Amino acid sequence: MMSTTHAAIGVTLATSTLWVSPELAVPAALGALAGGIFPDLDVAVVAHRKTLHYPELYWPFVAVGFAVALLVPSPVTVGAAFFLLSAAVHSVTDAFGGGLGSRPWENDDQRGVYAHRRGRWIAPRRWIRYDGAPEDLLAVAVFSLPGLLLYGELVRRLTLAMLSVSAVYVLVRKPIGRLGERLDV
Repeated sequence: MMSTTHAAIGVTLATSTLWVSPELAVPAALGALAGGIFPDLDVAVVAHRKTLHYPELYWPFVAVGFAVALLVPSPVTVGAAFFLLSAAVHSVTDAFGGGLGSRPWENDDQRGVYAHRRGRWIAPRRWIRYDGAPEDLLAVAVFSLPGLLLYGELVRRLTLAMLSVSAVYVLVRKPIGRLGERLDV
């Protein structure tokens, strides 16, 4: 899945704060948005879906983060809790997408996300065939609805920017994969 899809899922999760503590809803959404993107920062640096993706190991930190946010609610603690939750959900949901190959639509790679405690790769489920697939755009559009409809200007603008980036990426995803193959990347 695209990073923007993960970020939109995070913002959707953060909408729970709108009914509990509306004054903390924006920090929750911003933390969730950043947490949804964070695991993918390993894409250009080290082993993607292995270095910053922890499908099992984020969850204890999520529990601690939410305990702290409940005991000491503030923009920082709530934002951090939703950052951790969104990073954890991102790490798990990457297994629902495609593999890591440069042309994942060919199903030639069986690495979905690395499970550190198990010491092995979890196979991709391909519910979303590959990052940037048309169904990925549908997912980011659906998960963007809370950001567009329930939040104010800042979150709405960021959500629109993510949707725009997503649409462009879907249009260029396959040509990028083909270019990488021609350049032997």
